[in-house]
Amino acid sequence: MKKTVTTRYDVAEHLRSPEEMASYLEACFEEADGDAAFIAKALGDIARAKGMTQVARDAGLSRESLYKALSGERSPSFDTILKVMEALNLKLHAEPVHG
Repeated sequence: MKKTVTTRYDVAEHLRSPEEMASYLEACFEEADGDAAFIAKALGDIARAKGMTQVARDAGLSRESLYKALSGERSPSFDTILKVMEALNLKLHAEPVHG
């Protein structure tokens, strides 16, 4: 019987366009259920897709601190989130919740 070889799925390899990145983040916002670390991890996925070194430079952060902030193990400051969003050329928006 032949062995099946699998590799770990990395969403960053599939985020190629700004539209895909924005759609991914929007889906993560919907699934996060208030978990800021989950959103940070999603931003980390997008940053890895764009190139962590460049995103860190554009956000005015060190590469190491960006990795830590977006690891999903903690909730980064809102200031960091805003800097990363700007570096990724993404923006937050608000809409009313109906229900």
